[in-house]
Amino acid sequence: MKKNTKIIIAAVAVIVAAALFLGVYLLTRPETAAGDKHITVQVVHGDGSEKSFAYDTDAEYLGEVLLAEGLIAGDESEYGLYITSVDGEEAIYETDGSYWALYEGEDYAQQGADQTPIQDGGEYSLVYTIG
Repeated sequence: MKKNTKIIIAAVAVIVAAALFLGVYLLTRPETAAGDKHITVQVVHGDGSEKSFAYDTDAEYLGEVLLAEGLIAGDESEYGLYITSVDGEEAIYETDGSYWALYEGEDYAQQGADQTPIQDGGEYSLVYTIG
């Protein structure tokens, strides 16, 4: 009987902890903006050349726009979208350590493109990076 009580208490504690983590996430996650938005995406290729793209969208997340416009391609993983190609240029980490770094304004993005909420006037960069 004592063993069952301990198991029940442990299960309740796990459920309460999970609920707390979910609550904190929902309260602190970045806000999305509804409605039409204009965003700019700067692409810096491996050879250093730059290209700018402007989009008008009602999407809430950056990944939605970039995939719909065909600017990026990638693979879904347990962590979200992993960008493998931008504007036709591939970055293959397994080959040479290259990847596409995502920036929001001047800051390195804290989440992937599919989890990056967009705001009207937002400026984003995808930079070919090695290392």
